[in-house]
Amino acid sequence: MTPIVVIAGRPNVGKSTLFNRLAGRRLALVDDTPGVTRDRREAEGRLAELRFRVVDTAGLDTAPAGSLADRMRRQTETAIGDADICLFVIDARAGVTAQDRQFAEIARRSGKPVLLIANKSEASAGEAGRLEAYELGLGEPIALSAAHGEGLDALYEALRPLIGGPEDGGAAEADEEFEEQEEAPPDRPLRLAIVGRPNAGKSTLINTLIGSDRLLTGPEAGITRDAIAVDWEWQGRKVTLWDTAGMRRRARVIDKLEKLSVGDALRAIRFAEVVVLLIDATQPLEKQDLQIAHMVAEEGRGLVLAVNKWDLVDEPGRQLRDIKAEVQSQLSQVSGVAIVAMSALSGRGVDKLMPAVFETFRIWNRRVPTAKLNRWLEEQVERHPPPAPGGRRIKLRYMTQANARPPSFVLFSSSAAELPESYLRYLVNGLREAFDLWGTPIRMHLRKARNPYAGRK
Repeated sequence: MTPIVVIAGRPNVGKSTLFNRLAGRRLALVDDTPGVTRDRREAEGRLAELRFRVVDTAGLDTAPAGSLADRMRRQTETAIGDADICLFVIDARAGVTAQDRQFAEIARRSGKPVLLIANKSEASAGEAGRLEAYELGLGEPIALSAAHGEGLDALYEALRPLIGGPEDGGAAEADEEFEEQEEAPPDRPLRLAIVGRPNAGKSTLINTLIGSDRLLTGPEAGITRDAIAVDWEWQGRKVTLWDTAGMRRRARVIDKLEKLSVGDALRAIRFAEVVVLLIDATQPLEKQDLQIAHMVAEEGRGLVLAVNKWDLVDEPGRQLRDIKAEVQSQLSQVSGVAIVAMSALSGRGVDKLMPAVFETFRIWNRRVPTAKLNRWLEEQVERHPPPAPGGRRIKLRYMTQANARPPSFVLFSSSAAELPESYLRYLVNGLREAFDLWGTPIRMHLRKARNPYAGRK
């Protein structure tokens, strides 16, 4: 079993920088603002031949019971309890603080092996703080600079007896957190991103789905900052759930940290296979919801609309009709998209979400045989012939599916550039009806058919 290494310490000591260093890529948001990380973030970590699961945590901080900072601290304590090894990080340049002493005691009480990291020790800047760290009683401090990659050899020597090398003795590459492949192996988890405006209930939904308070939740808007991956299994099928930061209108995103958070959410959308857009039933389908849906469709991802807080709606029947009508008129790129009314907090209707997700995933992967496509094309042309600009009718010669994920088709015509957008919409709508391609983006590419007599005398 892969050992779990958790990184803990007070805010702004460089935990996320060390996490990114061990993960081998920039995953966690890093900023000078204290308290950037709020939820646990996990990735495959590596140090030379050592392989482990590395967990970034929120900064340990003292706070009133029930406050956001207190909930963050309890999340970190849970992560320490679940881990096999704890890397306790201090800022060597700042020296040992009262908070360091308090939370070193929490790490010690966990009963797990604790390695004391004196971070920001580049050159001799943190030597005094490193020596001061002996008083924490956690053994010899490891001088390290996560930002510059200095001291990793000493960390390796300390971790090696606790972890050991990989069982197969090899040096297999760590899995990419965001891995883009044309076809998904059958045993690979479905990548599912949960997106929406701030305070729509995204983290609450994931906690309800997995049956655990894995993600930080609360009444405050904008709690989630990083895109957090959670591995899960639904009815025997593996799923990687992505919780993302709330996405406001671009004009309102001024703060640097919020820009980083939204960028992380966009990255999650690009590498997801299906995206659940969570809408607040008390403020349904605002302009920002539609913009996010358009963005998902432009990225070619499968889309499911989940209408949260449905238990607060007075006239659910009328509300659902209004939402469906709005979707039909505003989201033609994903016509027929699945709509699930639910309450993430109470769990009502949540059981309908994953069947809709996997049905959308199935449609998103669908392939149509070329023979069927061309028989269908003949019928469509016969029912509604293409226009005849200048008195000469456009001929549609051949059609094939170039790709799935999403379904993408190539239409060959000697006058491809003259085919109007309205006729393309007619063909796309016909494809949806004939081959059950509802709720997924459809790509239609035009190619000019080659003239078989070109170049002949």
